[in-house]
Amino acid sequence: MVAIITQARVNSSRLPNKIFLEASGISFLQHHINRLKKTGLPVIVATTNNGSEKPIVDFCKKENIPCYCGDENNVLKRYYECAKKYGVSTVIRVTSDCPLIDATLIQNGLAAYKKNESHTIYYSNTIERSYPRGMDYEIFSFELLEDAFNNATDESDKEHVTPYLWKNKSGNVTVKTDLCSEANSNYRITLDTAEDLDLLTRLIEKHAADKMDCDTIVQVLKNNPELAEINKLIEQKKV
Repeated sequence: MVAIITQARVNSSRLPNKIFLEASGISFLQHHINRLKKTGLPVIVATTNNGSEKPIVDFCKKENIPCYCGDENNVLKRYYECAKKYGVSTVIRVTSDCPLIDATLIQNGLAAYKKNESHTIYYSNTIERSYPRGMDYEIFSFELLEDAFNNATDESDKEHVTPYLWKNKSGNVTVKTDLCSEANSNYRITLDTAEDLDLLTRLIEKHAADKMDCDTIVQVLKNNPELAEINKLIEQKKV
């Protein structure tokens, strides 16, 4: 089974409870899930088991979405156990701090992955960046995920799930990249700080960005450069 597994937690360090903050009366987690459902693919939420996850579990029950509660810090283990439990053979990994992720982008990425489908391929738009932050996805087989789970030893590999794959530490991974026709990686459409919250709220409430694809959102930012200024100085956490 091909499925999207999105990781979500409540206790974010830079913007606590960020996924349950709202724009247009809808939580950012709801925006995120609404966008993912447009792919037509199964969506599974992988959250923590540290006692703070009840709002996420309750949300998933309401949305009739499978939810797996696993290790808070070893997110690689969480993904592995989640994929194994639900019989996911091809994993599409996304994160819940991308409320405006583009379903078509994921569908096109999956189509490209399937053209050369092999359990050794890691396909993403995150290693060589050309898309805005907030449009991130990664596609890989359960076999690669299992290999990483069994052999990764660095804490950063366990926390960030896929470095063991895209750094090809096993020597058996073929890394392929989805590149945008126009470089737009300078734009930031993710939710991690108060500045990100400000931008996303304006995009959704004033420009209906929750109804737009990636290219159209980028065009809004180009036409309204003052919006992109809001969070352009935010530095992404290092992997």
